[in-house]
Amino acid sequence: MKRFLLIPLACLFLTLPAFNQTVDERGYIVKVGQTVPDFKIKFQDGKVMDIKDLRGKVVMLQFTASWCGVCRKEMPFIESDIWNVYKDRGLKLFGIDRGEPLEKVKEFTSQMKITYPLVLDEDSGIFTLFADKAAGVTRNILVDRDGKMVYLTRLYDEAEFEGLKKKIAELMK
Repeated sequence: MKRFLLIPLACLFLTLPAFNQTVDERGYIVKVGQTVPDFKIKFQDGKVMDIKDLRGKVVMLQFTASWCGVCRKEMPFIESDIWNVYKDRGLKLFGIDRGEPLEKVKEFTSQMKITYPLVLDEDSGIFTLFADKAAGVTRNILVDRDGKMVYLTRLYDEAEFEGLKKKIAELMK
């Protein structure tokens, strides 16, 4: 009888690591070099795109929210120093608004005067593919043409932002 109990318990303990994701000091559960998780991007007009459809392109994902002061500080620099420089050269950039409804996202887009797409993540499902649910929102993820994450930022740090710009320039050559 003990033998029959040990087998299911052993199986349970072998599967636990799959559910226990490691969270780094910045709240990320992904790492540079990993393939970007699969998800669908929902635009404000209702259209949907699969992230897999962007293979072959350099992609930047910017997690944001209307209530986030650091995000509001960073967004004009993303617009001027990244989007305006690379949008006509093929960079795909998506602001991903965490946990807010469509009307709030539309209002936020208008307030910030950004021209790059600000897409919906109403249930934070996309965010939690990359970071712990309790982690702060301000973060950028740069994905290369092979679908690998090559640069991760947290908050708005000027030196880190310069590193992000440098990595984008390198990938866009």
